Amino acid sequence: MIRRPARYFAVTVASVLILDQVSKALVRSSLAAGESVAVIGTVLSFTHVRNTGAAFGIFQGGTPFFIATSVAVLAVIAWVWWRLRPANVWVVSALGLVSAGAAGNLIDRAVNGHVTDFIDVHVWPVFNVADVALDVGVGILVVWLLFSKEAEGVSDPDAPAERPVRAGGDSAP
Repeated sequence: MIRRPARYFAVTVASVLILDQVSKALVRSSLAAGESVAVIGTVLSFTHVRNTGAAFGIFQGGTPFFIATSVAVLAVIAWVWWRLRPANVWVVSALGLVSAGAAGNLIDRAVNGHVTDFIDVHVWPVFNVADVALDVGVGILVVWLLFSKEAEGVSDPDAPAERPVRAGGDSAP
């Protein structure tokens, strides 16, 4: 459990969002669209790609839909935060990463009309820091939901608790 989950969440979001936006600004100012520079031989390059679609460049030109989707994701996370008040370090980290990733790509779409991608590992479509945050955050949530004993108890915190059954099968008070 985290002592101050809201602070941890805010620091996670701010850190990732700053790293994402600064890295994209550096790419936009240093490389022309389509230009590439090798960073680690043939393993890693920075390649400036303007992506108006979703992951892997699918659904090109869907900027309004993806803006709406990002806003919806952020609204759902806000609702989950307000409703469940998570304090588990994994859940808070995952929600922070997903929020930062969604916000980072939302900012790009709203300001530039496209997402700036630049991390090129040559065996995968070009991506960015926000994409990594989204993927890692969703991965953490999936693993936590599938394997955590704590996740089994995640439900509506205002729902009445089930009454225990007494020995002998009598459930009357």
